[in-house]
Amino acid sequence: MENSNLLVGLDIGTTSIKAVVADSGKVIGAVTTPNSGMRHGQIVDIDQTAAAISRALKSVAEKTNAKIYSVVAGIPVGMLQLETATGFSNVGEQGQEVSNGDVKRAIQSAIKSAAKDNRDAITFLPSRFLIDGKTEVDDPRKMIARSLGVSGILLTAPTGPLHNIRKAIERAGYHNNFFVPTPLAISSVALNESERTFGSVIIDLGGGVSTATVIKDDQIKYANIDLEGGSDITNDISTVLSISKSDAEQIKLDYGYADPDFASKNDKFAINSVVANGQQMIDEVYLSEIINARLEQILTRLGKGLAKHHALKQPGGIVITGGTSLLEGIDSLTANGLNVKARIYQPDQIGMRNPIYTAAYGIVNYSYKMSEIYYLVNGVIYGFGETEVEEPVQTKSSKISKSTASNSESQAKEAYNRNKISDEDASSSDEKYNNREKTNGLKSFFKKFFD
Repeated sequence: MENSNLLVGLDIGTTSIKAVVADSGKVIGAVTTPNSGMRHGQIVDIDQTAAAISRALKSVAEKTNAKIYSVVAGIPVGMLQLETATGFSNVGEQGQEVSNGDVKRAIQSAIKSAAKDNRDAITFLPSRFLIDGKTEVDDPRKMIARSLGVSGILLTAPTGPLHNIRKAIERAGYHNNFFVPTPLAISSVALNESERTFGSVIIDLGGGVSTATVIKDDQIKYANIDLEGGSDITNDISTVLSISKSDAEQIKLDYGYADPDFASKNDKFAINSVVANGQQMIDEVYLSEIINARLEQILTRLGKGLAKHHALKQPGGIVITGGTSLLEGIDSLTANGLNVKARIYQPDQIGMRNPIYTAAYGIVNYSYKMSEIYYLVNGVIYGFGETEVEEPVQTKSSKISKSTASNSESQAKEAYNRNKISDEDASSSDEKYNNREKTNGLKSFFKKFFD
């Protein structure tokens, strides 16, 4: 499939890699593959993580008949740090129309003002632009000004772990165009406009890490991370019942409940226990009590952090997602344990009705809905788009350089060719790149990078 409106969202999780392909914002395919190269949200083996990414992207490419050579990856909240940032640029002494370049220079100044050692910029969220130091506007372009100021929130991630993610994607044979903060991606699909504006808590119960993030005014206000998740529940089942981890994972999905009140002692199933030296019958209540013990610990720790920051009184309550939210009764367990209203979110698209896909789906949705201002922001950080800024932004430890902008498309093509595309297809791709390079404007971004 040759389509310049295709976009691939990549969610690199501790226990699995999720990839979602969307065409003009509509999901056309999603896959998940196991990942053994991470522990508790951190890459511990780049090669194994790269292999899992490669399997996921090749699988979804076959499923959708699409040619994939680049992705947009999510950055989990545990890696993010928020900094207040302000910047300034001169427009013209006599006053003139604010251009994209003026906006980029102001954004660049803001990012540099908040840059820290050993952390790289992920995105910048402008809260306001200031014309001539007095008039607040949302989009200053085409307005007459002598000076332009901007203030907002800079989101950064540690250089080392970020490098590992980039390297894993690159080693898999693909190019990462830019990063999206995973909590904002999830909020774009799991919360409605009122919940994002007035305040809600997203609890993402992943395989290796569980997080609670407060979203208000469309921004991250607070986050609490617990280094336990679904894989720890599986380990508990395996240990208590003396069965293999693969068997433990399967019975967790088939017979497990988050709340034992939902289970029945009359419903039993057989396990192959090492201790019993053969099959043994276990009831759902006993299994669910094992599950519940770990879940209550996770939710209690997350809840203490939320309570400490007065975040349990958000009007939108708690929205639960992630693979572990598949356990029935997790919403009532959360609501009763934290004394809040709670609901579960999962995508409702055919082939993706599973909360494990929430983050990857959110990444493509968030990317397609980015405003032109945010394209300018990403152009400054990642070095693509119009080149009106004198030099790309570089944090004190960042390796982003001038060559990034000029080489971004060639990097994508190299990754594309490493996927063994035929000579004819590669030739066709080169011709399309040449045509695309003639097209200017922010909305042509997808035409330059996504097939």
